[in-house]
Amino acid sequence: MGLIQILAQGDAVSNLVVLVLLLMSTSSWFVILWKSWLLRRASRDVGRSLLAFWQSGDLQEGQRKAEAFDREALIAPLIAATRIHGSGTLAHAGDRSQQLTRVLRQQLHAILHKLQFGQVMLATVGATAPFVGLLGTVWGIYHALLSISQAGQVTIDKISGPVGEALIMTAAGLAVAIPAVLAYNVLGRQIGRIEADLEGFARDLRELLLHPGVPGVAPARD
Repeated sequence: MGLIQILAQGDAVSNLVVLVLLLMSTSSWFVILWKSWLLRRASRDVGRSLLAFWQSGDLQEGQRKAEAFDREALIAPLIAATRIHGSGTLAHAGDRSQQLTRVLRQQLHAILHKLQFGQVMLATVGATAPFVGLLGTVWGIYHALLSISQAGQVTIDKISGPVGEALIMTAAGLAVAIPAVLAYNVLGRQIGRIEADLEGFARDLRELLLHPGVPGVAPARD
């Protein structure tokens, strides 16, 4: 009932603090649940896609098999990006080795941006939510002291109630921040493992496409 009483009895600043904490909590839990589901699928799909790709007879078959398991589109875009077409622009300048390095790096950055989405928000909530709660506590204690000074008589019941309600804001800030920080660390480790697998595959794929004897791969031209 503490937060409800603060909303009912508080002024615009205290109510704004409660609403900001509520928005932070809702947003962070949405990101936590969504990214947990996404990264679980991605981690499983990357392993299956890579296994299917390397068991294929040629590049075209490898792409088809990888796409069958790649529900989050992490492996297939890397393979598709290597089909370099066109000429006459800086994007197609240099030999095949340089072009492959360029397109694989660009595509890898786009995939990693997708995996990293939401991490900044979790870090921001984890870093700022305790201070938002502390602001509500300081503001609530300030108003409690004003009420006590106006009453003219100080008793425990007049102090404990308002101050206790104000301290709830600090607890609320910590309750919002702690899950966000834990999720940021746990999800960050999962992203790091997937990122390592994708970077390793990109390097292996580049070497594969530069090898002239691989089935379904055109010889490299300098």
